[in-house]
Amino acid sequence: MTDHQPKPGQPKPGFIPWPPLIYLAAIAVSIALGLLYPLPWIGGLLGDILFAAGWVALFGVVALWFTAIRTMIRAKTTLHPNAVPDHLVTSGPFAVSRNPIYLANTLLLIGVALVSGIVWFLPLAIIAAFATQKMAIEGEEKVLATKFGKKYRDYAKKVRRWI
Repeated sequence: MTDHQPKPGQPKPGFIPWPPLIYLAAIAVSIALGLLYPLPWIGGLLGDILFAAGWVALFGVVALWFTAIRTMIRAKTTLHPNAVPDHLVTSGPFAVSRNPIYLANTLLLIGVALVSGIVWFLPLAIIAAFATQKMAIEGEEKVLATKFGKKYRDYAKKVRRWI
């Protein structure tokens, strides 16, 4: 049995890779609502500041994705959200957030909202983050706690789930 499969009696990761599907659905719904029911956006100087903040957020997304994936590859653990990880990764962006890739996905929606002015991305970012937590993260945490025991529990006490 490989480390990518749970041992008998251990919690199993989900079958469907929910996080990418959740965030893609949030993007699609935001765009559709933006076209069908556009909401007013802030103009003037504040609008310009929010636009700039959106670009900063999007650069943060790229940095989080890149560093999180690089850290996982260096740790020689799986990138697949439904596989049992080989190693507990606690360095790099994982020292700040237990879920930096999901955080980056949420930040992506927020950044796009600020840059595009499509307000619907903001509530959908919150909904996507909540759905990801319920449909993926909580199950992943059970798998990690079972596989890594005290090491994972100590890590979870020190590092927040999101930020």
